[in-house]
Amino acid sequence: MSFKRHVLASYVSQIYTTLIGIVIVPVYIKYMGAEAYGLIGFYAMLQAWFQLLDMGLAPTISRETARFNGGAIDEVTLRRLLRALECIFYGVALLGAVALILASDVIARNWLKVEHLPLSQVRGSVELMAGIIGLRWIAGLYRGAIGGFEQQVWLGKLNVVMATARFVAVIAIFELIGTAPVHFFSYQFFIGIVETIVLVTKAYRLMPELPKKEKVLFSLVPLMGVMKFSLSVAFTSSVWVLVTQTDKLVLSKILPLSVYAYFTLAVLVAGGVNIMSGPISGALMPRLSRLYAEGNAKGAVDLYRGASQFVAVISFSLALMLACFAEPLLNAWTGSSVTSTQAAPILRLYALGNGFLALGAFPYYLQFAKGDLRLHLIGNVVFLFLLIPAIVGATLLYGAIGAGWAWLFANVVYFFVWVPIVHSRLAPGLHLNWLLHDIAPVIVATTLTALVALKFLILPSSRLAVVGVLFFIGLIVSLSGGAASERMRGFAVKKILMRS
Repeated sequence: MSFKRHVLASYVSQIYTTLIGIVIVPVYIKYMGAEAYGLIGFYAMLQAWFQLLDMGLAPTISRETARFNGGAIDEVTLRRLLRALECIFYGVALLGAVALILASDVIARNWLKVEHLPLSQVRGSVELMAGIIGLRWIAGLYRGAIGGFEQQVWLGKLNVVMATARFVAVIAIFELIGTAPVHFFSYQFFIGIVETIVLVTKAYRLMPELPKKEKVLFSLVPLMGVMKFSLSVAFTSSVWVLVTQTDKLVLSKILPLSVYAYFTLAVLVAGGVNIMSGPISGALMPRLSRLYAEGNAKGAVDLYRGASQFVAVISFSLALMLACFAEPLLNAWTGSSVTSTQAAPILRLYALGNGFLALGAFPYYLQFAKGDLRLHLIGNVVFLFLLIPAIVGATLLYGAIGAGWAWLFANVVYFFVWVPIVHSRLAPGLHLNWLLHDIAPVIVATTLTALVALKFLILPSSRLAVVGVLFFIGLIVSLSGGAASERMRGFAVKKILMRS
Protein backbone atom coordinates (compact mmCIF):
# COMPACT_ATOMS: atom_id res chain seq x y z
CA MET A 1 0.00 0.00 0.00
CA SER A 2 1.30 3.46 -0.89
CA PHE A 3 2.82 5.85 1.63
CA LYS A 4 0.29 8.53 0.64
CA ARG A 5 -2.60 6.20 1.44
CA HIS A 6 -1.05 5.40 4.83
CA VAL A 7 -0.76 9.10 5.60
CA LEU A 8 -4.29 9.82 4.35
CA ALA A 9 -5.77 7.03 6.47
CA SER A 10 -3.89 8.22 9.53
CA TYR A 11 -4.95 11.81 8.96
CA VAL A 12 -8.62 10.94 8.52
CA SER A 13 -8.67 8.92 11.73
CA GLN A 14 -6.63 11.45 13.69
CA ILE A 15 -8.70 14.39 12.50
CA TYR A 16 -11.87 12.56 13.47
CA THR A 17 -10.45 11.51 16.84
CA THR A 18 -9.19 15.01 17.56
CA LEU A 19 -12.37 16.77 16.51
CA ILE A 20 -14.67 14.42 18.37
CA GLY A 21 -12.48 14.68 21.48
CA ILE A 22 -12.55 18.48 21.32
CA VAL A 23 -16.18 18.99 20.26
CA ILE A 24 -17.46 16.78 23.07
CA VAL A 25 -15.71 18.72 25.89
CA PRO A 26 -18.54 21.27 26.45
CA VAL A 27 -20.91 18.30 26.72
CA TYR A 28 -18.70 16.73 29.40
CA ILE A 29 -18.57 19.97 31.33
CA LYS A 30 -22.35 20.34 31.04
CA TYR A 31 -22.98 16.84 32.42
CA MET A 32 -20.10 16.51 34.91
CA GLY A 33 -19.12 20.08 35.81
CA ALA A 34 -15.78 21.85 35.39
CA GLU A 35 -14.21 20.29 38.48
CA ALA A 36 -14.95 16.74 37.32
CA TYR A 37 -13.55 17.61 33.90
CA GLY A 38 -10.38 18.66 35.69
CA LEU A 39 -10.05 15.02 36.73
CA ILE A 40 -10.06 14.02 33.05
CA GLY A 41 -7.20 16.48 32.46
CA PHE A 42 -5.34 15.00 35.42
CA TYR A 43 -5.81 11.51 33.95
CA ALA A 44 -4.37 12.63 30.60
CA MET A 45 -1.35 14.06 32.41
CA LEU A 46 -0.81 10.84 34.41
CA GLN A 47 -0.95 8.78 31.24
CA ALA A 48 1.77 10.94 29.70
CA TRP A 49 4.00 10.57 32.78
CA PHE A 50 3.55 6.81 32.63
CA GLN A 51 5.49 6.89 29.36
CA LEU A 52 8.63 7.41 31.44
CA LEU A 53 8.50 3.64 31.99
CA ASP A 54 8.45 2.89 28.27
CA MET A 55 12.22 2.42 28.03
CA GLY A 56 11.96 3.00 24.28
CA LEU A 57 10.50 -0.45 23.73
CA ALA A 58 7.26 0.40 21.88
CA PRO A 59 9.10 2.38 19.16
CA THR A 60 11.66 -0.42 19.04
CA ILE A 61 9.11 -3.09 18.07
CA SER A 62 7.77 -0.74 15.38
CA ARG A 63 11.23 -0.20 13.94
CA GLU A 64 12.19 -3.87 14.10
CA THR A 65 8.94 -4.89 12.42
CA ALA A 66 9.67 -2.41 9.63
CA ARG A 67 13.19 -3.82 9.36
CA PHE A 68 11.71 -7.33 9.09
CA ASN A 69 9.65 -6.09 6.14
CA GLY A 70 12.85 -4.71 4.62
CA GLY A 71 14.62 -8.08 5.03
CA ALA A 72 17.05 -6.94 7.75
CA ILE A 73 15.93 -9.52 10.37
CA ASP A 74 14.17 -12.89 10.24
CA GLU A 75 10.85 -14.07 11.65
CA VAL A 76 12.35 -15.92 14.61
CA THR A 77 14.17 -12.81 15.83
CA LEU A 78 11.02 -10.71 15.51
CA ARG A 79 8.78 -13.17 17.37
CA ARG A 80 11.28 -13.62 20.17
CA LEU A 81 11.63 -9.88 20.53
CA LEU A 82 7.87 -9.48 20.80
CA ARG A 83 7.67 -12.15 23.52
CA ALA A 84 10.41 -10.48 25.54
CA LEU A 85 8.68 -7.11 25.24
CA GLU A 86 5.31 -8.59 26.22
CA CYS A 87 6.69 -9.87 29.51
CA ILE A 88 8.18 -6.48 30.28
CA PHE A 89 5.09 -4.49 29.29
CA TYR A 90 2.65 -6.64 31.24
CA GLY A 91 4.86 -6.53 34.31
CA VAL A 92 5.33 -2.76 34.18
CA ALA A 93 1.60 -2.22 33.62
CA LEU A 94 0.75 -4.27 36.69
CA LEU A 95 3.32 -2.61 38.95
CA GLY A 96 2.39 0.87 37.75
CA ALA A 97 -1.33 0.32 38.25
CA VAL A 98 -0.84 -1.09 41.76
CA ALA A 99 1.40 1.83 42.74
CA LEU A 100 -1.17 4.36 41.51
CA ILE A 101 -4.00 2.58 43.35
CA LEU A 102 -2.01 2.65 46.58
CA ALA A 103 -1.37 6.38 46.11
CA SER A 104 -4.99 7.23 45.24
CA ASP A 105 -5.95 8.45 48.72
CA VAL A 106 -2.88 10.72 48.98
CA ILE A 107 -3.58 12.14 45.53
CA ALA A 108 -7.24 12.82 46.36
CA ARG A 109 -6.57 14.38 49.78
CA ASN A 110 -3.22 16.12 49.47
CA TRP A 111 -2.34 16.74 45.82
CA LEU A 112 -5.47 17.79 43.98
CA LYS A 113 -7.21 21.01 45.06
CA VAL A 114 -10.72 19.56 45.31
CA GLU A 115 -13.46 22.02 46.26
CA HIS A 116 -16.85 20.32 45.76
CA LEU A 117 -16.42 16.71 44.61
CA PRO A 118 -16.66 14.00 47.31
CA LEU A 119 -13.21 12.61 48.10
CA SER A 120 -14.55 9.07 47.63
CA GLN A 121 -15.38 9.95 44.01
CA VAL A 122 -11.94 11.41 43.41
CA ARG A 123 -10.19 8.44 45.03
CA GLY A 124 -12.29 5.92 43.07
CA SER A 125 -11.62 7.80 39.86
CA VAL A 126 -7.85 7.69 40.43
CA GLU A 127 -8.04 3.93 41.07
CA LEU A 128 -9.89 3.44 37.78
CA MET A 129 -7.35 5.68 36.02
CA ALA A 130 -4.68 3.19 37.15
CA GLY A 131 -6.40 0.35 35.31
CA ILE A 132 -7.07 2.40 32.18
CA ILE A 133 -3.48 3.63 31.99
CA GLY A 134 -2.18 0.07 32.38
CA LEU A 135 -4.38 -1.14 29.53
CA ARG A 136 -3.44 1.75 27.23
CA TRP A 137 0.22 1.04 28.04
CA ILE A 138 -0.08 -2.61 26.97
CA ALA A 139 -2.05 -1.62 23.87
CA GLY A 140 0.81 0.68 22.84
CA LEU A 141 3.12 -2.30 22.32
CA TYR A 142 0.76 -3.93 19.84
CA ARG A 143 0.04 -0.61 18.13
CA GLY A 144 3.76 -0.30 17.54
CA ALA A 145 3.97 -3.77 16.01
CA ILE A 146 0.93 -3.19 13.77
CA GLY A 147 2.28 0.20 12.68
CA GLY A 148 5.61 -1.40 11.77
CA PHE A 149 3.74 -3.65 9.37
CA GLU A 150 2.45 -0.42 7.76
CA GLN A 151 -1.16 -1.18 8.69
CA GLN A 152 -2.06 2.48 9.19
CA VAL A 153 -5.37 2.08 7.34
CA TRP A 154 -6.51 -0.63 9.74
CA LEU A 155 -5.28 1.35 12.75
CA GLY A 156 -7.12 4.39 11.43
CA LYS A 157 -10.41 2.49 11.26
CA LEU A 158 -9.89 1.15 14.77
CA ASN A 159 -9.12 4.65 16.06
CA VAL A 160 -12.39 5.96 14.63
CA VAL A 161 -14.42 3.17 16.22
CA MET A 162 -12.68 3.46 19.60
CA ALA A 163 -12.90 7.25 19.63
CA THR A 164 -16.62 7.09 18.96
CA ALA A 165 -17.07 4.56 21.74
CA ARG A 166 -14.79 6.43 24.13
CA PHE A 167 -15.97 10.01 23.60
CA VAL A 168 -19.54 9.83 22.25
CA ALA A 169 -21.11 6.62 23.54
CA VAL A 170 -20.27 7.64 27.11
CA ILE A 171 -23.15 10.13 26.86
CA ALA A 172 -25.49 7.13 27.12
CA ILE A 173 -23.82 6.31 30.45
CA PHE A 174 -24.49 9.86 31.63
CA GLU A 175 -28.16 9.56 30.66
CA LEU A 176 -28.83 6.02 31.87
CA ILE A 177 -26.53 5.49 34.85
CA GLY A 178 -25.07 8.75 36.16
CA THR A 179 -22.68 11.63 35.67
CA ALA A 180 -20.31 11.01 38.57
CA PRO A 181 -16.59 10.76 37.68
CA VAL A 182 -16.51 7.07 38.65
CA HIS A 183 -19.22 6.35 36.09
CA PHE A 184 -17.15 8.01 33.37
CA PHE A 185 -13.91 6.23 34.28
CA SER A 186 -15.59 2.84 34.77
CA TYR A 187 -16.85 3.03 31.21
CA GLN A 188 -13.40 4.07 29.94
CA PHE A 189 -11.90 1.05 31.72
CA PHE A 190 -14.29 -1.25 29.87
CA ILE A 191 -13.44 0.35 26.51
CA GLY A 192 -9.74 -0.07 27.33
CA ILE A 193 -10.23 -3.82 27.77
CA VAL A 194 -12.02 -4.15 24.42
CA GLU A 195 -9.40 -2.10 22.56
CA THR A 196 -6.49 -4.11 24.00
CA ILE A 197 -8.06 -7.45 23.03
CA VAL A 198 -8.61 -6.25 19.44
CA LEU A 199 -5.02 -5.00 19.11
CA VAL A 200 -3.51 -8.20 20.51
CA THR A 201 -5.54 -10.30 18.08
CA LYS A 202 -4.57 -8.20 15.07
CA ALA A 203 -0.88 -8.08 15.97
CA TYR A 204 -0.63 -11.87 16.23
CA ARG A 205 -2.39 -12.34 12.92
CA LEU A 206 0.24 -10.14 11.25
CA MET A 207 3.23 -11.81 12.87
CA PRO A 208 5.12 -14.24 10.58
CA GLU A 209 4.80 -17.95 11.22
CA LEU A 210 7.75 -19.66 12.85
CA PRO A 211 9.70 -22.44 11.14
CA LYS A 212 8.85 -25.92 12.34
CA LYS A 213 10.27 -26.95 15.75
CA GLU A 214 10.99 -23.31 16.65
CA LYS A 215 9.52 -22.15 19.97
CA VAL A 216 9.14 -18.67 21.36
CA LEU A 217 10.13 -18.58 25.03
CA PHE A 218 10.92 -15.61 27.25
CA SER A 219 14.50 -14.48 26.93
CA LEU A 220 16.26 -11.15 27.28
CA VAL A 221 18.72 -12.12 24.54
CA PRO A 222 16.60 -10.63 21.71
CA LEU A 223 16.70 -7.29 23.52
CA MET A 224 20.47 -7.14 23.62
CA GLY A 225 20.80 -6.31 19.94
CA VAL A 226 18.36 -3.40 20.14
CA MET A 227 19.05 -2.21 23.68
CA LYS A 228 21.29 0.67 22.67
CA PHE A 229 18.62 2.00 20.34
CA SER A 230 15.85 1.37 22.89
CA LEU A 231 17.67 3.19 25.66
CA SER A 232 18.31 6.11 23.35
CA VAL A 233 14.63 6.33 22.53
CA ALA A 234 13.79 5.86 26.22
CA PHE A 235 15.95 8.76 27.28
CA THR A 236 14.60 11.09 24.61
CA SER A 237 11.04 10.03 25.47
CA SER A 238 11.72 10.71 29.14
CA VAL A 239 13.05 14.17 28.33
CA TRP A 240 10.01 14.75 26.15
CA VAL A 241 7.69 13.86 29.03
CA LEU A 242 9.60 16.08 31.44
CA VAL A 243 9.54 19.05 29.08
CA THR A 244 5.92 18.72 27.98
CA GLN A 245 4.29 17.54 31.20
CA THR A 246 6.14 19.32 34.02
CA ASP A 247 3.95 22.41 33.67
CA LYS A 248 0.82 20.27 33.84
CA LEU A 249 2.07 18.41 36.91
CA VAL A 250 2.95 21.63 38.76
CA LEU A 251 -0.34 23.29 37.83
CA SER A 252 -2.35 20.26 38.99
CA LYS A 253 -0.91 20.93 42.43
CA ILE A 254 -1.23 24.73 42.64
CA LEU A 255 -4.50 25.37 40.75
CA PRO A 256 -7.99 24.52 42.00
CA LEU A 257 -9.31 21.55 40.06
CA SER A 258 -11.99 23.68 38.36
CA VAL A 259 -9.40 26.22 37.15
CA TYR A 260 -7.10 23.39 36.08
CA ALA A 261 -9.97 22.28 33.84
CA TYR A 262 -9.70 25.52 31.81
CA PHE A 263 -5.96 25.04 31.41
CA THR A 264 -6.56 21.45 30.30
CA LEU A 265 -9.15 22.63 27.80
CA ALA A 266 -6.74 25.14 26.23
CA VAL A 267 -3.91 22.60 26.00
CA LEU A 268 -6.30 20.05 24.50
CA VAL A 269 -7.31 22.40 21.70
CA ALA A 270 -3.69 23.43 21.08
CA GLY A 271 -2.82 19.74 20.95
CA GLY A 272 -4.78 19.57 17.72
CA VAL A 273 -1.65 20.95 16.05
CA ASN A 274 0.36 17.96 17.28
CA ILE A 275 -2.37 15.56 16.28
CA MET A 276 -2.30 16.93 12.75
CA SER A 277 1.42 16.16 12.47
CA GLY A 278 1.21 12.86 14.34
CA PRO A 279 -0.24 10.70 11.56
CA ILE A 280 2.53 11.52 9.13
CA SER A 281 5.20 10.64 11.68
CA GLY A 282 3.48 7.31 12.33
CA ALA A 283 3.64 6.51 8.62
CA LEU A 284 6.97 8.25 7.97
CA MET A 285 9.22 6.54 10.51
CA PRO A 286 8.58 2.95 9.38
CA ARG A 287 8.94 3.97 5.73
CA LEU A 288 12.19 5.88 6.36
CA SER A 289 13.53 2.92 8.36
CA ARG A 290 12.68 0.61 5.48
CA LEU A 291 14.32 2.87 2.87
CA TYR A 292 17.54 3.07 4.87
CA ALA A 293 17.46 -0.70 5.44
CA GLU A 294 17.25 -1.08 1.64
CA GLY A 295 20.15 1.35 1.16
CA ASN A 296 18.00 3.99 -0.53
CA ALA A 297 19.28 7.11 1.27
CA LYS A 298 18.33 9.45 -1.58
CA GLY A 299 14.75 8.23 -1.53
CA ALA A 300 14.63 8.67 2.24
CA VAL A 301 15.79 12.31 2.08
CA ASP A 302 13.35 13.08 -0.73
CA LEU A 303 10.49 11.60 1.29
CA TYR A 304 11.68 13.51 4.37
CA ARG A 305 11.58 16.87 2.56
CA GLY A 306 8.19 16.24 0.99
CA ALA A 307 6.70 15.22 4.34
CA SER A 308 8.21 18.32 5.97
CA GLN A 309 6.43 20.62 3.53
CA PHE A 310 3.15 18.83 4.02
CA VAL A 311 3.33 19.09 7.82
CA ALA A 312 4.39 22.74 7.61
CA VAL A 313 1.26 23.56 5.61
CA ILE A 314 -1.15 21.60 7.79
CA SER A 315 0.26 22.17 11.28
CA PHE A 316 1.39 25.78 11.04
CA SER A 317 -1.86 26.87 9.39
CA LEU A 318 -3.81 25.40 12.29
CA ALA A 319 -1.42 26.86 14.88
CA LEU A 320 -1.84 30.35 13.42
CA MET A 321 -5.63 30.07 13.30
CA LEU A 322 -5.76 29.00 16.94
CA ALA A 323 -3.40 31.78 17.96
CA CYS A 324 -5.08 34.58 16.00
CA PHE A 325 -8.70 33.64 16.72
CA ALA A 326 -8.45 31.88 20.09
CA GLU A 327 -11.16 33.78 21.95
CA PRO A 328 -13.93 33.83 19.31
CA LEU A 329 -13.21 30.19 18.51
CA LEU A 330 -13.50 29.13 22.15
CA ASN A 331 -16.61 31.23 22.66
CA ALA A 332 -18.28 29.75 19.59
CA TRP A 333 -17.31 26.26 20.70
CA THR A 334 -18.30 26.37 24.38
CA GLY A 335 -20.87 29.16 24.41
CA SER A 336 -19.22 30.48 27.57
CA SER A 337 -17.51 33.86 27.69
CA VAL A 338 -15.90 32.88 31.01
CA THR A 339 -14.33 29.79 29.47
CA SER A 340 -13.10 31.65 26.39
CA THR A 341 -11.63 34.50 28.46
CA GLN A 342 -9.83 32.12 30.82
CA ALA A 343 -8.48 29.72 28.18
CA ALA A 344 -7.71 31.96 25.16
CA PRO A 345 -4.37 33.46 26.35
CA ILE A 346 -3.09 29.97 27.17
CA LEU A 347 -4.31 28.56 23.88
CA ARG A 348 -2.45 31.21 21.84
CA LEU A 349 0.93 30.40 23.38
CA TYR A 350 0.59 26.62 23.32
CA ALA A 351 -0.71 26.60 19.74
CA LEU A 352 2.28 28.58 18.43
CA GLY A 353 4.67 26.44 20.47
CA ASN A 354 3.12 23.30 19.01
CA GLY A 355 3.52 24.73 15.50
CA PHE A 356 7.28 24.96 15.96
CA LEU A 357 7.29 21.60 17.73
CA ALA A 358 5.72 19.85 14.72
CA LEU A 359 8.50 21.15 12.48
CA GLY A 360 11.33 20.69 14.98
CA ALA A 361 10.43 17.03 15.41
CA PHE A 362 11.50 16.07 11.88
CA PRO A 363 15.24 15.59 12.55
CA TYR A 364 14.24 13.04 15.17
CA TYR A 365 12.45 11.00 12.52
CA LEU A 366 15.64 10.97 10.45
CA GLN A 367 17.73 9.81 13.40
CA PHE A 368 15.14 7.20 14.36
CA ALA A 369 15.20 5.72 10.88
CA LYS A 370 19.01 5.50 10.91
CA GLY A 371 18.98 3.96 14.38
CA ASP A 372 21.39 6.60 15.72
CA LEU A 373 19.94 8.90 18.37
CA ARG A 374 23.24 10.14 19.82
CA LEU A 375 22.71 13.74 18.68
CA HIS A 376 19.14 13.68 19.93
CA LEU A 377 20.42 12.53 23.32
CA ILE A 378 22.96 15.34 23.51
CA GLY A 379 20.46 17.99 22.50
CA ASN A 380 17.86 16.79 24.95
CA VAL A 381 20.33 16.71 27.84
CA VAL A 382 21.16 20.37 27.23
CA PHE A 383 17.56 21.42 26.91
CA LEU A 384 16.55 19.35 29.93
CA PHE A 385 18.84 21.30 32.23
CA LEU A 386 18.01 24.66 30.68
CA LEU A 387 14.27 24.43 30.13
CA ILE A 388 12.89 22.44 33.05
CA PRO A 389 13.90 25.14 35.60
CA ALA A 390 12.42 27.76 33.27
CA ILE A 391 9.14 25.87 32.98
CA VAL A 392 8.87 25.24 36.72
CA GLY A 393 9.84 28.82 37.62
CA ALA A 394 7.49 30.40 35.09
CA THR A 395 4.64 28.15 36.19
CA LEU A 396 5.12 28.88 39.88
CA LEU A 397 5.46 32.65 39.31
CA TYR A 398 2.86 33.28 36.61
CA GLY A 399 0.68 30.18 36.56
CA ALA A 400 -0.70 28.87 33.29
CA ILE A 401 0.39 31.94 31.28
CA GLY A 402 3.98 31.49 32.44
CA ALA A 403 3.82 27.84 31.41
CA GLY A 404 2.62 28.91 27.96
CA TRP A 405 5.47 31.38 27.43
CA ALA A 406 8.03 28.80 28.57
CA TRP A 407 6.56 26.25 26.15
CA LEU A 408 6.71 28.64 23.21
CA PHE A 409 10.26 29.73 24.05
CA ALA A 410 11.46 26.13 24.36
CA ASN A 411 10.22 25.11 20.94
CA VAL A 412 11.42 28.24 19.13
CA VAL A 413 14.94 27.81 20.55
CA TYR A 414 14.99 24.12 19.65
CA PHE A 415 13.90 24.81 16.08
CA PHE A 416 16.41 27.56 15.33
CA VAL A 417 19.39 26.29 17.36
CA TRP A 418 19.40 22.51 17.47
CA VAL A 419 17.68 21.42 14.25
CA PRO A 420 20.44 22.87 11.99
CA ILE A 421 23.10 21.07 14.06
CA VAL A 422 21.38 17.71 13.61
CA HIS A 423 20.88 18.25 9.89
CA SER A 424 24.52 19.22 9.37
CA ARG A 425 25.71 15.99 10.99
CA LEU A 426 23.25 13.53 9.47
CA ALA A 427 22.69 15.02 6.02
CA PRO A 428 25.29 17.69 5.12
CA GLY A 429 23.89 20.32 2.79
CA LEU A 430 20.28 19.53 3.67
CA HIS A 431 19.42 22.20 6.24
CA LEU A 432 19.45 25.40 4.19
CA ASN A 433 17.42 23.79 1.42
CA TRP A 434 15.04 22.34 4.02
CA LEU A 435 14.65 25.63 5.90
CA LEU A 436 14.63 28.12 3.00
CA HIS A 437 12.81 26.06 0.36
CA ASP A 438 10.67 23.61 2.32
CA ILE A 439 9.69 25.46 5.52
CA ALA A 440 10.19 29.25 5.31
CA PRO A 441 7.93 29.94 2.29
CA VAL A 442 5.08 28.09 3.97
CA ILE A 443 5.51 29.89 7.30
CA VAL A 444 5.71 33.31 5.65
CA ALA A 445 2.67 32.73 3.43
CA THR A 446 0.44 31.34 6.19
CA THR A 447 1.50 33.98 8.71
CA LEU A 448 0.81 36.90 6.37
CA THR A 449 -2.57 35.48 5.36
CA ALA A 450 -3.63 34.87 8.97
CA LEU A 451 -2.53 38.36 10.10
CA VAL A 452 -4.42 40.03 7.24
CA ALA A 453 -7.54 38.08 8.21
CA LEU A 454 -7.10 39.05 11.87
CA LYS A 455 -6.83 42.75 11.00
CA PHE A 456 -9.72 43.09 8.59
CA LEU A 457 -12.15 40.27 9.44
CA ILE A 458 -15.40 41.22 11.20
CA LEU A 459 -16.95 38.15 12.78
CA PRO A 460 -20.74 37.61 12.89
CA SER A 461 -22.68 37.34 16.14
CA SER A 462 -24.02 33.84 15.57
CA ARG A 463 -21.84 31.08 17.07
CA LEU A 464 -22.50 28.74 14.15
CA ALA A 465 -21.69 31.48 11.66
CA VAL A 466 -18.42 32.21 13.50
CA VAL A 467 -17.42 28.56 13.13
CA GLY A 468 -18.22 28.64 9.41
CA VAL A 469 -16.30 31.87 8.80
CA LEU A 470 -13.25 30.68 10.75
CA PHE A 471 -13.28 27.37 8.90
CA PHE A 472 -13.31 29.25 5.59
CA ILE A 473 -10.45 31.52 6.73
CA GLY A 474 -8.49 28.48 7.89
CA LEU A 475 -8.94 26.91 4.48
CA ILE A 476 -7.60 30.06 2.83
CA VAL A 477 -4.60 30.11 5.19
CA SER A 478 -3.88 26.46 4.35
CA LEU A 479 -4.23 27.09 0.62
CA SER A 480 -1.77 29.98 0.85
CA GLY A 481 0.70 27.63 2.52
CA GLY A 482 0.07 24.97 -0.11
CA ALA A 483 0.67 27.52 -2.88
CA ALA A 484 4.00 28.40 -1.25
CA SER A 485 5.04 24.73 -1.03
CA GLU A 486 6.93 23.49 -4.07
CA ARG A 487 5.89 19.86 -3.55
CA MET A 488 2.22 20.65 -3.00
CA ARG A 489 2.12 22.97 -6.01
CA GLY A 490 3.62 20.23 -8.14
CA PHE A 491 1.14 17.70 -6.79
CA ALA A 492 -1.81 20.03 -7.53
CA VAL A 493 -0.60 20.78 -11.06
CA LYS A 494 -0.12 17.07 -11.75
CA LYS A 495 -3.66 16.30 -10.64
CA ILE A 496 -5.08 19.11 -12.78
CA LEU A 497 -3.18 17.95 -15.87
CA MET A 498 -4.35 14.37 -15.34
CA ARG A 499 -7.99 15.49 -15.35
CA SER A 500 -7.68 17.85 -18.32
